[in-house]
Amino acid sequence: MTTSRFQRTDRFLGFDADITQARWVLGGVPMDYTASFQAGSRFGPPRIREASYGLETYSPLQDADLVERPLHDAGDLDLPIGNVQKSLALIEEAAVDLLAFGKRLLAVGGEHLITLPLVTAALRVWPDLMVVHWDAHADLRDTYLGERLSHATVLRRVAELVGDGRIYQFGVRSGTAEELAWGRQHTHLFPDDVLQPLLATRAQWTGRPIYLTIDVDVFDPAFMPGTGTPEPGGITPREGFSALAAMRGQHIIGADIVETMPMADPSLRSAILAAKLVRETALLVSGEPSDG
Repeated sequence: MTTSRFQRTDRFLGFDADITQARWVLGGVPMDYTASFQAGSRFGPPRIREASYGLETYSPLQDADLVERPLHDAGDLDLPIGNVQKSLALIEEAAVDLLAFGKRLLAVGGEHLITLPLVTAALRVWPDLMVVHWDAHADLRDTYLGERLSHATVLRRVAELVGDGRIYQFGVRSGTAEELAWGRQHTHLFPDDVLQPLLATRAQWTGRPIYLTIDVDVFDPAFMPGTGTPEPGGITPREGFSALAAMRGQHIIGADIVETMPMADPSLRSAILAAKLVRETALLVSGEPSDG
């Protein structure tokens, strides 16, 4: 197995576990070429790592410690700036390589379009994959400014891959009339809230392989100002972390946390919130690397 496509950087929470022992491989994906409002999420991965040093390895909410769950931080993918198609291909290749060795890739973006190649790679291993999506935006447009590949269209492209009824969208509070109508027909679309609809529906995906994608703008900009397309009216961190804890026991095979834009928040609180999301997500999967 190789992680030669990644550049070595500072390590998340200082972890440098041997990749053969790690269940999760954390990889930064610094791509933000289709940002529709404010660019800069490519700088999210290094700032999130920096912010992680303000956290403990232990999660009181989950009563679990990353010290007991080896995590390998592979660094950031080396991507050709501005080349969308080639970057998506490189992301998919890196994910396929890791998944082939039984690893779960926890990707840190970067823009939301990175979810498309990651789900494409996961489908090779888990053809019955379900996608759980937290976001302020539906991301279900067919095109945006004439482009089919955009962070505004990513869940539409993912839906075309996985099929009807296999995407659960939580926290959505923004979208066009057309895309929201499309979502009501083809996905499970839950506006505004995350925790309560997740609790009400999680039995529907228990036992199925789950890919989790979290756009940090699902949080209200009062808590997460450092994102490219902030949308008022979002969830609180308490609701978000409670919802993550409610996903323990699910068969989560991969995840991404995207759209952190550190330049919009010099206070670092957005990066710290994103770093805590990474920690809590990594703790959702326990056991040995060879499990499931």
